[in-house]
Amino acid sequence: MRIGIVGLGLIGGSLGMDWVAAGHQVYGVSRNPHTCQQAATLRAVHQASTDLESLEAHAVEVVVICTPIDGILPTLKQLAGCLSPQVVVTDVGSVKEPIMAGAQDLWPRFVGGHPMGGTESSGIGAAQLGLFWQRPYVLTPTPQTDPQWLTMLQQLAKDVGAEAMVCNAAVHDQAVALISHLPVMISASLIRACMTASSGEVLSLAQFLASSGFRDTSRVGGGNPDLGTAMAQFNQTALLQALTSYQQQLGQLIHLIEQEDWGSLHHLLSETQQQRPAFVSIATPDPAIAAISHPSTAQDEES
Repeated sequence: MRIGIVGLGLIGGSLGMDWVAAGHQVYGVSRNPHTCQQAATLRAVHQASTDLESLEAHAVEVVVICTPIDGILPTLKQLAGCLSPQVVVTDVGSVKEPIMAGAQDLWPRFVGGHPMGGTESSGIGAAQLGLFWQRPYVLTPTPQTDPQWLTMLQQLAKDVGAEAMVCNAAVHDQAVALISHLPVMISASLIRACMTASSGEVLSLAQFLASSGFRDTSRVGGGNPDLGTAMAQFNQTALLQALTSYQQQLGQLIHLIEQEDWGSLHHLLSETQQQRPAFVSIATPDPAIAAISHPSTAQDEES
């Protein structure tokens, strides 16, 4: 299949690597000529250009928009002027309902997508083969979506080793608010809380003592601030609901500790211990993929 990727950052580059490895013809577009060259060197694309019209010249059958969230609809509007109407377009944004609402008038053959994978790094230098291995790849069609378009995108998801799944855009946004967007805000708040240490001596010691537990808990709060802001802006309602629920749970913890109700606190922590496995699945990596690593280099402007 001939695939176009607009935005050659971490997600676009990683998808490209997997699709090239799977035997597809992949053509990329980036605003940065250096990124285009680097993507070709990393075998994330066969060719790359700074010109969107190059995708039509390559007769691509599907285009994947891998820009930041706020760039998806403007990019789709530009593509509408230079693509064959037979091309299916999808995206990788972590918010789907506002994107789907705006995309339908711009391109009838648009199907929302969200591959669940990533790291705290960004840019083509952070792209890696197997990033989506055994991870969910969500597709959010509408009642007007042709089943053939959906089948094609489901196969492309499987070609990167992901688990393709279909759901409603609004339900998707509420779910990712809880398990993706909320953790970013909590993690950022954790870092800020640590910065309020009572003295420089306490702060220095806390930074020195911080180990794997703190690194794991704070990782997403130390990620790309543009992405975190876009999550809040485009998924505001669902994120506020999630934050309010978290605030209530935090208030309950404060109350139990203030009241020295250690029995109730132990019961609460026992419940969370039991409930966590339902949210965490440990995928077994493909040995061939696990053996391959790609060093990170300078980040570009795309994510």
